[in-house]
Amino acid sequence: MNNNNSVISDAWIDELIGNLLRVGVVLSSLIVLIGGGLYLARHGTELPNYQMFWGEPSDLRSVLGIVRDAWSFSGRGIIQFGLLLLVATPVMRVAFTVVFFMIQRDRIYVGVTLIVLSVLLFSLAGGAR
Repeated sequence: MNNNNSVISDAWIDELIGNLLRVGVVLSSLIVLIGGGLYLARHGTELPNYQMFWGEPSDLRSVLGIVRDAWSFSGRGIIQFGLLLLVATPVMRVAFTVVFFMIQRDRIYVGVTLIVLSVLLFSLAGGAR
């Protein structure tokens, strides 16, 4: 945006998006660290069984299950929630840019960014299974 009639400057948008990415990464890292500490405090002395592979429990395979487990202070649930937040951070960045392009009334960039956001959400939802 180069005109003086703009409500929001490009520098302000860049700073806001940069802060969003920084806060998202730092917050998700702290959540994973807390979950890892909690998991180790509860299960750190258990011996692993390498003869059988057990995948993630079914409750940690959906967003709702992850939130429930994190809310109940499950170490695995908190770790998964932190990772979910880490993945959501760049998606939120794209969503914010859609809003800013709408405010700037830049239809081409709104369209392109909505396509990018749609592809991201489609792939996160599991694609065409």
